[in-house]
Amino acid sequence: MIIFGTKGYLYQLAILTLVCGSCGNPAAHTLRKRVTKFSLFFVPLFPVSTKYMTQCTFCGAEQKVTKEQADRLEAQSSAGGGPGGQVGGQMGGQARQQPYGS
Repeated sequence: MIIFGTKGYLYQLAILTLVCGSCGNPAAHTLRKRVTKFSLFFVPLFPVSTKYMTQCTFCGAEQKVTKEQADRLEAQSSAGGGPGGQVGGQMGGQARQQPYGS
């Protein structure tokens, strides 16, 4: 018998201050990385998928971001003085300016 499956890992990359696209409040947002790994006999072998997201700590809304956007946000966080550093921007709808640049 072969035992296999997947397991998810969640990493917190940074904490940013952004304007939430859902609630409109300037609040802290956590930048997270979710990695799903294939496991064989309960040993994680290789990543199957990697997803990046931000979550508003005020209302709990999540927004998916690309790897490039996540890298830029993480760089802004470290340039802004680490966790709690002030990074301005807005998140959400198309009518609003994105903090990720384009």
